[in-house]
Amino acid sequence: MPMVNTAKNMGPVKEHLKSLGLTKYEALVYIALLRVESASATEIHEISGVPRASVYPVLDKLMKKGLVSVSNTTPKRFDAAPPDEGVEHLLRQIELDATAAKEELVAIYRSREDREEKKQEMIWTLSGRENIENRISDMFSNAASSVIIFASRDLITPRILDLIAQIPGTVSIDLATNGIFAPGDLPDHVRVRSIENLIDTGLLQGDQMAGVFIADRERVLLRLNGDETTPSALYSESPAFLQLFLNYWNHIITSFFS
Repeated sequence: MPMVNTAKNMGPVKEHLKSLGLTKYEALVYIALLRVESASATEIHEISGVPRASVYPVLDKLMKKGLVSVSNTTPKRFDAAPPDEGVEHLLRQIELDATAAKEELVAIYRSREDREEKKQEMIWTLSGRENIENRISDMFSNAASSVIIFASRDLITPRILDLIAQIPGTVSIDLATNGIFAPGDLPDHVRVRSIENLIDTGLLQGDQMAGVFIADRERVLLRLNGDETTPSALYSESPAFLQLFLNYWNHIITSFFS
């Protein structure tokens, strides 16, 4: 049987086999064996061009993949599985690998979801006016449906007013505060509610009232009382923490503004 090195005449089939999970040498050996009825390791080396030292390890891998069978003769001779059978083996292995990969990836993704849930339950402490207003800026710029502000007038700083002005008109804005605003300070679609009467009744104390900023009923920042030179705030996306302020807001709205 003449032995001809056919490694240079494989065309695209070698690349196709590589896409099915074979290495370059595995593809060369399998194709070489398809060209003959059977071959020894030495003959496979001559036909395929695969280095002699690599032939046996490659054959061992191909047998495990169901692409090659071996005789009990001496010397051993190897034969390729028919293409239909061989490709079916490869496709089945790809499917098994894909299923295993999906299960592992889903487990990784779910662990991320668990971390995200824990993250959402966290309450973050912010300090400094710039840090607080930067977080409020992020909340307002990402708001899609609603913004609620419940704060004393002194906490509605010029920057907060500017941030409110940048909120799209499609987002509803409720602002409950004491004090007054100059004409043009607020967009026309902002609904302003006076809390002067609440302060007078003792329900709120003006100089002790914290500021509450809520975006989309999903994110809340509580501007705490304290020294104005080093203000602090709590920020959270925790549903439980957020619900405390939504319940209080709903109580104020239904009891005093409805």
